[in-house]
Amino acid sequence: MNQKSILLVFLAFFMYGFPAVNAQGKLTKPNVIFILADDLGIGDIGVYGQQKIKTPHIDLLAKEGMKFNQFYSGTSVCAPSRSSLMTGQHTGHTPIRGNKSTQPEGQWPLPADAVTVAEILKGTGYATGCFGKWGLGYIETPGNPVKQGFDEFYGYNCQSLAHDYFPDHLWHNNTRIDLPNSPQDQQVYSARLIHDKARAFIENNKSKPFFLFLSYTLPHAALQLPNDDSLFTFYKKLFNEQPAAVAGGWVGKGYQPQAYPHAAYAAMVSRLDQYVGEVKQQLEQLGIDKNTLIFFASDNGVHQEGGNDPVFFNSSGGFRGIKRDLYEGGIRTPFIAYWPGKIKPGSQSQYIGAFWDMLPTLAQLAGAKPPSGVDGISFVRELQGRKQKQHDHLYWEFHEQGGKQAVRMGRWKAVRLKAMEENTSIELYDLDTDPAEKNDVAAAHPGIAAKMASIMQKEHTESTDFPFGRLTMDHRP
Repeated sequence: MNQKSILLVFLAFFMYGFPAVNAQGKLTKPNVIFILADDLGIGDIGVYGQQKIKTPHIDLLAKEGMKFNQFYSGTSVCAPSRSSLMTGQHTGHTPIRGNKSTQPEGQWPLPADAVTVAEILKGTGYATGCFGKWGLGYIETPGNPVKQGFDEFYGYNCQSLAHDYFPDHLWHNNTRIDLPNSPQDQQVYSARLIHDKARAFIENNKSKPFFLFLSYTLPHAALQLPNDDSLFTFYKKLFNEQPAAVAGGWVGKGYQPQAYPHAAYAAMVSRLDQYVGEVKQQLEQLGIDKNTLIFFASDNGVHQEGGNDPVFFNSSGGFRGIKRDLYEGGIRTPFIAYWPGKIKPGSQSQYIGAFWDMLPTLAQLAGAKPPSGVDGISFVRELQGRKQKQHDHLYWEFHEQGGKQAVRMGRWKAVRLKAMEENTSIELYDLDTDPAEKNDVAAAHPGIAAKMASIMQKEHTESTDFPFGRLTMDHRP
């Protein structure tokens, strides 16, 4: 490597961190795979305390990479959480703030002027692919994933249709792909099909930098599995589970995973784990694992639909709340970063971050500048094991159940329920001493509560597409 190449490497490390250098001494951009589980609780993974479900491959990612202990999703339901991930903006600013459906299928679309992480990486030479669940705009709208920076999309455009693992169609870019599934004849399990298509994307782009958004639908309800699923059989025996009444929905051909909800949910989580292991193995077989950064997370807290039992599994990991809550169990996500040779194996992070940090982080790794108006900060230094800048605060809002808001500021966490009503109060929790948010200490700390209320007011911007209906705010605890 000549002096010019050495200087280039030094400058790249100083500016961006983690430069990869090929045999000719040229800098290469890292491949990035962001694996997003659907409605997976933080406590559903072995390294986060799960005792009943086996997740050896995800656990290995953490043991060979970095496990984050205080990382958060975009919010507590699908579409706005994913919008936050894509745009680098929290739910007081990001364009999509709720699960609003449209016709003929799909959800409210990202606008044409939204700048996504896929667009940024594509602009620096990345091949970009989205495989799994999208939920941010039908193909005839500006929210179509291939109009939002993805070269290839395969999966569910509509998150409502993604509740069915044996759908009659999926989408490949702008083409509807009809599948030979019916209530009487379940032939194609969508999760496996999507997984295989994603692996083909890796194979097809192994010689160039790529960004893969692998948005699995597992383990979201319905509780459905392929016929004769060995994992399902294993967990039925392990739990000695007796059949319960099926709570509705087709299960097909006498095979009834919903009648065994504990075994079915555990099998879906373990199936997700197997898929993660297959992706990691593929990278190693292709010889590109050392230049591939894998992130693993969940879009929000665990669900209780379809007969799922979060209490049985301790899916929230001892935290309060589940999906649709802004308590920790609804938004604190398992978050793992794995990059062999770059991230210290077995490291743990206390960085307090959220989905909106992904855009500036990946932009920095790709050598790009993030757009103005993002709420995230890059945590590349944290991945390097170096001193990392922290957020002053994090903010979330939720547009169902009368509206909810939450703020994390250091050790303090504030939650406001019925936020669309007038003069509702602030709940305040000290997460250092009360991570389960059992003791509201707002009355003992009125100044902190008032500051949290002020942050909530400042961070929310009105949206004509998703009006929050805020009236006045009382700073009383």
